[in-house]
Amino acid sequence: MSGRIEARLAELGLTLPAVAAPVAAYIPALTTGNLVYTSGQLPFIDGALPATGKVGADAAAGLVGADDAKTYARQCALNALAAAETVIGSLDRVTRVVKVVGFVASDPAFTGQPGVINGASELLSEVFGDAGVHARSAVGVAVLPLDSPVEVELVLEFA
Repeated sequence: MSGRIEARLAELGLTLPAVAAPVAAYIPALTTGNLVYTSGQLPFIDGALPATGKVGADAAAGLVGADDAKTYARQCALNALAAAETVIGSLDRVTRVVKVVGFVASDPAFTGQPGVINGASELLSEVFGDAGVHARSAVGVAVLPLDSPVEVELVLEFA
């Protein structure tokens, strides 16, 4: 990676991580036409999940807090950008973040999924500016792979 996006990531104190190995029968990202689709990315940091379980308000009950989950959604987006870079060569080629789909493993009483997925959305806007503003879904689910609290996938347009 080199160029303006690498410089922007450095300004933000971020580096792209190594792409996580798939945990099932899929690839981390692929292109079709001028779009990159990433597979759902978990918040791996150095090959491990920083937390597991459901997201909710009651930390005493062992739930992952919404603020922590938002941080994990940010990591998911960073991991997705790393996957995208592997198939297009440079994130400088990204012309638009088209869509973000975020999944939050939620306690039944938790309704703050949009706030959690803001972690991903805000990162993309910080990195790409106006081109990072996107359409989005934030979905609460019963459980995610490896008991991850969040998962994020991206659709990016590139030139």
